[in-house]
Amino acid sequence: MATDVLLLNQKCAHTVSLYDVQSGKALKHIRLPNYPHEFVVDSKQEFAYVGHYGILGADCVGDQGGCSVFVIDLHKGEHVHTLSTWPFYRIHGLAMDQQDRLYAMSEGHSTLLIFDQPRNAVAADRAVPSGGYKTHLFALSRDGETAYGINLLSNTVTKIKPHDPLFAPVPMYPGRKPEGNCLSVDETRLFVTNRLDNTLVAIDTESLQIVGTASTGEDPNRVYRDPTGRLLTTNYGESSLSVFDEQLNSLGTITLPHRPIAISFHPNGELAFVSFKGDQIGILDLHSGQFVRFFDTLAEPDVSCLLRLS
Repeated sequence: MATDVLLLNQKCAHTVSLYDVQSGKALKHIRLPNYPHEFVVDSKQEFAYVGHYGILGADCVGDQGGCSVFVIDLHKGEHVHTLSTWPFYRIHGLAMDQQDRLYAMSEGHSTLLIFDQPRNAVAADRAVPSGGYKTHLFALSRDGETAYGINLLSNTVTKIKPHDPLFAPVPMYPGRKPEGNCLSVDETRLFVTNRLDNTLVAIDTESLQIVGTASTGEDPNRVYRDPTGRLLTTNYGESSLSVFDEQLNSLGTITLPHRPIAISFHPNGELAFVSFKGDQIGILDLHSGQFVRFFDTLAEPDVSCLLRLS
């Protein structure tokens, strides 16, 4: 019988962990080299790929940081392989396309690395420039043919063609300090949060023009699309979520007990898992906007993913 298990990165405890969703009990802590950050799970939920950022945060200076991606066997609960990204370091944003090819962003070099068969790879098959500076995150089309780099230092979004070595990245300006991002279901819109402007913008992915703008709470560090199509921004500066439809009409605000770091969703569309600065996960009922329960985690819970494991 399948069990709902939350895979969670705790970057200051230097682990990815498996938690039983019903009880909140930790099932397994997988220790990794210091400061793992983002991760992504393959389509069969067999393996997770964890980027080694290697430093505490994006404001750390100097030529330092991790240059690996860790492969986690989700059924064994073990770190079974390591992909080298050398000489590209500070691996942060990660994504997989519908072929389970892996894409990993080196923030240190603003370079997107592509692994065609990541389960058994040793090093990347290709690397392409992001076209911006300090590329922290990116959005990826399902077919993997187009990516959108989110560039903290150049304050740009750049369209990238990961499999076309002659394509020059195309920049646009979404606002000040863009960071959170997600694509619409049909991939015709890219939604981006601007942390210094307290805004969420909709960008037409063909023309790269802004076609909608909405005000959020203070310091929106992420935006997510839930299974029903609504958009949620995590407002780190005021401990709240702002909720919108895809036309950026406001659907209200949810006040939180702590600063939000990240969100993931149950595939049933009813629950969200909110990672908090207070070393907790809150399970949010998406219909009522109320929290069902909380459970404690290790230090600095971040990205999570709901797994169905037998």
